Amino acid sequence: MSEQTDSRRQISPRARSDEKRLDGLLRPQSLEEFTGQELLKTNLGILIEAAQARGEPLDHILFHGPPGLGKTTLAHIVANEMSVNIRITAGPAIERSGDLAAILTNLRAGDILFIDEVHRLGRAVEEILYPAMEDFVLDLVVGKGPGAKNVRLKLPRFTVIGATTRLAMLTAPLRSRFGAHYRMEFYELEAVQEIVLRGADILQVPIEEEGAVVIAHRARGTPRVALRLLRRVRDYAQVRADGRITVDVAHAALDLLEIDELGLDNLDRRVLGSIIQKFSGGPVGLETIAASISEEADTIMDVVEPYLLQLGFIERTARGRVATHHAYDHLGIPGPAPRQQNDSEQPRLFED
Repeated sequence: MSEQTDSRRQISPRARSDEKRLDGLLRPQSLEEFTGQELLKTNLGILIEAAQARGEPLDHILFHGPPGLGKTTLAHIVANEMSVNIRITAGPAIERSGDLAAILTNLRAGDILFIDEVHRLGRAVEEILYPAMEDFVLDLVVGKGPGAKNVRLKLPRFTVIGATTRLAMLTAPLRSRFGAHYRMEFYELEAVQEIVLRGADILQVPIEEEGAVVIAHRARGTPRVALRLLRRVRDYAQVRADGRITVDVAHAALDLLEIDELGLDNLDRRVLGSIIQKFSGGPVGLETIAASISEEADTIMDVVEPYLLQLGFIERTARGRVATHHAYDHLGIPGPAPRQQNDSEQPRLFED
């Protein structure tokens, strides 16, 4: 079989459909099934129950936090709990105000419009969204020049659920129109382990509890990463072992993927190595780090940096990123010697 044919098979519609179906199976369908984020779940449950008791649509909701923590999953759960339809789109996909108008006019009462990467909406699109979220009206300009007219259309009451990894990039007027803001935090080890065990049960993969602990330890406190690693360990167990995920199988599979005991992968180590070895531990700017390892600055900021900050491996300063002694220790690199003060630098309380 030629390499070209093999490449076509890898990206075939059937393969994409199977992957999408698998993601749907692994995704919780209710708040009760959702593991972790306990405080958020409690507050969200109260919001849903109150709206149902009043017979009203939910207030607009904003989920923010690092990627892979379940923002999209929670949007689907909210729709299931409210027994309404959900329309899914993303900020970059809505290029013109007409695109948003077409989506809004097809919504029914109570429906949910989920906008991923909501911080990437264009300014013209946001101007259309403001009155739609606040007054449930759609203001359109028909025609051009002196003959142009403003047309206002009434919309049914609906709910916008926004998701963003960059809360600071969300404009203040748009942010203020979300009535409920929920911050997604990294998951505790026990919660990630439970997610791995549930995923293995759905995938019908035999797994020892200790094997699930190994995967959970290296999942960066992120369910999306945990389930991705579970599938790769499953592949390894099927090909190199008897199909059962044990401690040894999990360690061997994850070592082969170059994911260490803290969940750092090759990209994480390249970022730390760049700061330490190329820039003497920092401070160094994000764009400079990205250029030094031929990566996108956005990838480092969204995917790599949040976890390294949580581990205490880097610090953000006014002058740039600085590697901490924890990063030196983890990479096995001797830390910088403490700077010695000479006599001229000694503090002097009094002049001679």
